[in-house]
Amino acid sequence: MVNLLDTVSEDRARPRHPEKEHRPDQPVLKKPDWIKVKISANPVFSETAKIVRENNLVTVCEEAGCPNISECWSKKHATMMIMGEICTRACAFCNVRTGKPLKLDVDEPANVANAVAKLGLNHVVITSVDRDDLDDGGAQHIADTIRAIRAASPGTTIEVLTPDFLRKDGALEIVVKARPDVFNHNVECVPGHYLTVRPGARYYHSIRLLERVKELDPAIFTKSGLMVGFGETRNEVLQLMDDLRIAKVDFLTIGQYLQPTKKHHRIDRFVTPDEFKAYETAAYSKGFLLVSSSPLTRSSYHADEDFARLRSARQAQIEAVES
Repeated sequence: MVNLLDTVSEDRARPRHPEKEHRPDQPVLKKPDWIKVKISANPVFSETAKIVRENNLVTVCEEAGCPNISECWSKKHATMMIMGEICTRACAFCNVRTGKPLKLDVDEPANVANAVAKLGLNHVVITSVDRDDLDDGGAQHIADTIRAIRAASPGTTIEVLTPDFLRKDGALEIVVKARPDVFNHNVECVPGHYLTVRPGARYYHSIRLLERVKELDPAIFTKSGLMVGFGETRNEVLQLMDDLRIAKVDFLTIGQYLQPTKKHHRIDRFVTPDEFKAYETAAYSKGFLLVSSSPLTRSSYHADEDFARLRSARQAQIEAVES
């Protein structure tokens, strides 16, 4: 496992990714027209930013450099990233800071819940950095955040995007017991690219994690995401879909990998919108309740609307079986 617990990174003046500094520069390809997005600020965007700052929150929208931040924050949709802004993993695709994390903020669950209530969210996505330094991988902190949101905003549905809890026995059970509405864990790439793209993780462990959620609580929706553009083949993507369906995953997201810096994993190519549409068609044919497949799709993009569609799809499935 790539683990950077000994890296001194509390000084924000240090490199964001010290483990990548020695790597040769990778060419950054020019984005095609279908990738480019317009960035615009407006009063709602500013209000969202103010609430995030006042509650001392970290968002994956900023930390991961999401291309959809302008659109989402203009709708008061911000994805909270808990347990700090420093990750113990060193994934080759990710722009989140790596190093030795700080201690957990005991006030964070309440602060997140307060922000959710102020934003008036119908649906919220809570993600986190990997915390391999913690005995439970941060599972109890995630559960505490779920419960705090339930208390402060009972009508808000909750989606968690969790780490893989590798070698953290009992951690998954802690999160599932808190009963999020959606449990999301991204496989990120096809298994053949794990050694270079996601070296600290294990593909079949991630698949088993998602399968285990359904065994513990079949009522919880499960979700996973894939990035394309690393050089994977169509057949590898289709096989990954089959693996997720064996694990009974309900919702699949597929988006284009965008290279954050010259030190990150290179983009092999930009997948065309037509190819994304073909992946969507294939995924629905394999039995996913919901599929979001487009160049700019991200795990939490349009999560509010997608949850409503997901719930409707399950209900339609139940009615079809009963009839």
